[in-house]
Amino acid sequence: TARHSLNVAFYCELIAKKLDLNEALTKTIRNAGLLHDIGKVGIPDSILLKPGPLTPEEWMIMKTHAKLGRDAIEHAEFDAARPVEFLVLAKEIAHWHHEKWDGSGYPDGLAGNDIPVSARLMALADVFDALTSRRPYKAAWTNEEAFATLDRLAGQTLDISCVAALRARQAEVEAIQARFGEDSLG
Repeated sequence: TARHSLNVAFYCELIAKKLDLNEALTKTIRNAGLLHDIGKVGIPDSILLKPGPLTPEEWMIMKTHAKLGRDAIEHAEFDAARPVEFLVLAKEIAHWHHEKWDGSGYPDGLAGNDIPVSARLMALADVFDALTSRRPYKAAWTNEEAFATLDRLAGQTLDISCVAALRARQAEVEAIQARFGEDSLG
């Protein structure tokens, strides 16, 4: 949804600023993050909107959205006369935002610093927004519940420095939630 894409893009910006990434890179990551789930256009609505758990077969289809997104952005890159940083970052975010710090993610099983920083920021932002948002299959969690879960996952599936950076910006997280909340986009 538009709300999810906006939330995660601005969460990425908060994390990047706290990690002292340069301003140009921070803005590019924020903007490129809007495309992180572009590959979901290739996933049937019956899977995306399913109110219960996915079957193993449905889950395999859902996981293809990372490659579909990368491929779509790569196709756009072919039309560019030279590399465009926005597209480079959008492609790596779309492709690797489901990788996990411990190597248990997908599509390539990358671990630790082998995961591009842009994708590590998005992985955290995506998990946080999924936890704190209502979905067809679950109610929204409170921020306190979500941060407790992130603290547990830090150093395991999520980059500990990214979790600490998001936690340090909680007031700004709440401002983003108020700005792009469930009812703010219609």
